Amino acid sequence: MERMKNAINPLFTDMTWGAGGSTAELTMDLCKHSREAGHTSNMHLTCTNMEKDGDPKKAVHDALQQAFDSGIRNIVALRGDPPAGQDEWKAAEGGFTCALDLVQYIRENFGDSFGISVAGYPEGHPNAISEIEDPSTMTASEKARSSTFDGKTYTCKDDDYKKEMDYLKKKVDAGSDLIITQMFFDTKVFGQFVKDCKEWGINCPVVPGIICINAYAGFCKMTKFCKTRVPAELQAKMDSMKDDADALKAFGVSYGVQMCQELIEIGVEDLHFYTLNLEKVVYGILTGLGYEVKAEADEADAASMVAKGSAWARVGDSVKSAKGNGVVKVINTDGSAVVTIDGSDVTLAKGEFEKEFS
Repeated sequence: MERMKNAINPLFTDMTWGAGGSTAELTMDLCKHSREAGHTSNMHLTCTNMEKDGDPKKAVHDALQQAFDSGIRNIVALRGDPPAGQDEWKAAEGGFTCALDLVQYIRENFGDSFGISVAGYPEGHPNAISEIEDPSTMTASEKARSSTFDGKTYTCKDDDYKKEMDYLKKKVDAGSDLIITQMFFDTKVFGQFVKDCKEWGINCPVVPGIICINAYAGFCKMTKFCKTRVPAELQAKMDSMKDDADALKAFGVSYGVQMCQELIEIGVEDLHFYTLNLEKVVYGILTGLGYEVKAEADEADAASMVAKGSAWARVGDSVKSAKGNGVVKVINTDGSAVVTIDGSDVTLAKGEFEKEFS
């Protein structure tokens, strides 16, 4: 964090929050350390499956209070993913049901003490994206935000997209200050999303979420998981370099520069990078855009960066290690994990296991 602060001095730095509070302690510690290192911490907070002492809202309140007491003043209000081991999300009785509930709760209980960001989905939330049996039936707008994986076409239908925009408007009206978008690779889709926000009367800043292309497997995993639209020429380029890690990172820089330039040309003033705890590509992008980067990237510790509680390595995921392949049972706050291998539970230190991508 100190390295990044000195190198690029970001406007703010995000810390993610694992589903059901699985990374609560770690996230809070990282936010505190980030602040001590001179960053403005922007703490993600999910509000579902956060029961404490029998109260479905207490853990959320305690997290907000601890953040406030620690000088953290910025929250990304999110619903959260299903708990580990569950494919579908279900609301807890008497608890929060969505990010809108969390925005309202923060404003009702903490007033204007926090700046609140919410998520925006230029292509539609993954849960609102449907498989299209006959792509020829899609409208022009549906086709523009569509994606294709394994020969199947997906899109957020116009009626569902309208519901998405209606809901985003409610989140903003409830007190959100900023929208940070889901990752995307087609800047035209983002531009249309910004126009749609204005049409819906959403006038807060809309900040594009730009994921840095660092590795082929991760790119394929995340785009398929989120049903992200990948332009055909981008996918072809990625496929051609899938076995050349250095060339792919270099391409990640050039493509990132191209995306950012296109966004700046349509009026974007702020760029939000999903770095995945890595710095080389984002430093390269900023340099390509003409920003002064005051240090060289150092990814010597990259191999140890297994994202706790994320889509990359969390409870229920298949992982590989020198001791064998298995399934993650527990992820500890120090990054180690309990992995079930051949029927036995084995504790593996951070860096000793790696997520398997199917």
